[in-house]
Order: sequence, then structure tokens, then C-alpha cells
Amino acid sequence: MAIHGLPQSTPTSGKPLHFDLLNVIRPNILQLHPYRAARDDYSSGILVDANENALGHSIDSTSDSLTSLHLHRYPDPAQPEIKARIAALRGFPESAIDHIFLGVGSDEVVDLLMRVCVTPGREKILTTPPTYGMYAVSAQINDIGVVRCPLELSGTNGEGGENGRFSVKLKEVKAAIDADPLIKLVFLCSPGNPTGTLIPIHVIKELLDYPNFKGIVVVDEAYIDFATPEASAVSLVKDYGNICVMQTLSKSFGLAGVRLGVAIAQPPLIQVLSNTKAPYNISTPTSHIALAALSTTSINFMRSKMTTLIGSRAALLQSLSTISEVGAPLGSNDANFVLVPILDKDGSGNPDNIRAQRLYKLLAEENGVVVRFRGNEPGCTGCVRITVGTEDENGIVVSMIRKVLSEI
Repeated sequence: MAIHGLPQSTPTSGKPLHFDLLNVIRPNILQLHPYRAARDDYSSGILVDANENALGHSIDSTSDSLTSLHLHRYPDPAQPEIKARIAALRGFPESAIDHIFLGVGSDEVVDLLMRVCVTPGREKILTTPPTYGMYAVSAQINDIGVVRCPLELSGTNGEGGENGRFSVKLKEVKAAIDADPLIKLVFLCSPGNPTGTLIPIHVIKELLDYPNFKGIVVVDEAYIDFATPEASAVSLVKDYGNICVMQTLSKSFGLAGVRLGVAIAQPPLIQVLSNTKAPYNISTPTSHIALAALSTTSINFMRSKMTTLIGSRAALLQSLSTISEVGAPLGSNDANFVLVPILDKDGSGNPDNIRAQRLYKLLAEENGVVVRFRGNEPGCTGCVRITVGTEDENGIVVSMIRKVLSEI
């Protein structure tokens, strides 16, 4: 069976030899003929084919910039220019747009991967908690099972890598795969949320090469630009058909409000995702802003901000270390946040969940500082997650944490 829209000469199997995408995608998805949108055929001329409003939008006091967006017309379903810029940014030729999928945030990519690969009521995904909560939420929405294989929950605070706290327990993941052939997707978050810990490339590669796993390894790299460039699993996409790397413009590009997520994989999987998505999922305002953000000048500006934020992360950790009732940070701090335990007041040095919850509520409700309580996550007892702010914001956060802890 072929994938609709994919050139017949494109292989759906290759490296690793045990993987064939046609055995992963649900049969009904393979048989799907995607909706043919009006702009898939023609996008210029007198456009009287798509039942658009020929008189234009009705927004009062319209600015010239808004008028130039032609909001009364449907957006380009394919967005090739954005894909070309993302491809170039991530080390592919600009022509490799068939390796790029665009979604409404990474959450749409997560949902689509589950819908195309995992049969509801029967098949499963594997997650490695503590991790991003939307994997489990999307799985429940799609009526698919979740096999949980926790990260390493012991180890020295501040250590990451292969054997440190929040590292992937490869033996356990492989054992879970061996025990349950219905697992179709493995979700890895790198750097992790809420752990902030990178997963080494060789660990991901070992899962890709594991012959007993016939599904797809999904690597969520929402925070990858806060780590070193060589840490990205995108380098594996050229060789492996069973990996899908997710990225986003929300974090390093500072465009959370735009809602643009990215999937990077080999063309067969990208084609399946494209066949399944809504016809015009990326809006015209989103594409307009994304193109500006992906210009050479804007990318250089983004990288400059990353340098600033990474320095601010180190300064924030140093300031927090001066508060005796804030423990050493957990994970390896490779994202734009830190995860720290709040300790008992009696000086025992044990994380205190009740105290951390009180800190969280009092900071927000009485002191105008909003952090995130993560104490109910595996291995995160007593922890709050603090996003790196501006220099002034970080100073206020540390000051308010010190104040509130002295009161409780």
C-alpha cells in the first residue's frame, strides 16, 4: 500500500532495517485521500473558487499592514517558504521542505501522531515521567493506553547525562517494549519538562536501533535552543525513518502567542501528517510573523537573547543558592527554567511538598509572583519550577521567595 501524495519511488523503509512506516500507520489513515483545498491548485488571479468574501474583511480602522495580509483569503495550505527557512535553520538544504511539517503548536503534532499511528482502544504510547503532561492528556482524548517508564529518580542533584537524575532508564524502556508489542510511539522530552535535562544523542540512537521496537521515537525539543546545538536529535533524521523531532517557535523565538509547532522527520511520515491535518491549519497572521522571525537578522537576534537568558539562568541559580530553605537544583538545567526543591523548616534538608504548595500560593496571591508547583510529579517532591525572567524579574522572584519562606 502506498502513501497518498508521496512519489512512488520514495521508500517507506530503510534505516533501521527493522522499521517500515507502512506497518506503523493505521490502515484507515493510509487509505485516506486528503481534502483538496482550493489553494492547493491556484493562488493567483480572480479567485472566485473558495467562497471567500470578495469585499474583504470588516475590521474598523484598518492599518495598512493588516490590509496587506489579505485576511479575506484562505492561507497557503503548504507554507513552503516557512518550511524552507526552518529546514535551513536546522541543517537541511532549503529544498528539503518535505522533511518539515507545521502544526498549531507542538500540541497539534502530538495529537496527529497519535491519531495516525495508534489505534484507539487497543494500542499504546510510552512516556518517561516526569514529563510534559500533554502526552497523557492527548492519549486519553484519543482513547489510547499509556505505558509509563519513569526516568531515573535518584542520583545527585544537578547531574544529567546518561546516568544522572532524570536520565532515561534504557533497560527499563526496552523491557517495557519487549513486554508490550502494542506500544507504537515512545515520547522523549529533551531538554525535559519539568526536568530541564538533555537526553544524550547516543541514548536516542540506541532506542532507534532497538530491533524489538517497530514504532516511532518522538523527541520533543521545545527547549533545545537553550542547550548546545549538537544536542539536537535532528542530526538523526537524515539516517533514521523511525524518528520524529518536534520543535516550536514558542520558547527560544519568544512567539508563544503565535502557536507554531514543527515536526522534522523523513518525507513519508511528513506526508502522512500533511494528509491528515486540517486544510488551512496555519493562519495568515501566524505565517506572516513566522517568516519575519525566521529571517537571518531575527535568528541572530534570537541567538543573542539565548545567550542572555542562559547567563541569567546561571545568575538565578546562584541567587537561589543563597536561600537556605531552597535545595540544590534538580536535573541539568538545559532549558529556560530551573527546578528546585523547597525544604523543611526544621533544617532536616528534606523536600517539603506542603511548604512548596504554600509558597506557590502565597507568591501568586499575595506577592505578585507566579511560579509553577511541580511537587506531584515523580521525583519532584517539594519542587517549584521557575522560568528565567528578566534581570529585574529574577531579582524580585528571589527576594519574594526569601520573604515568603521566612514567614511560613
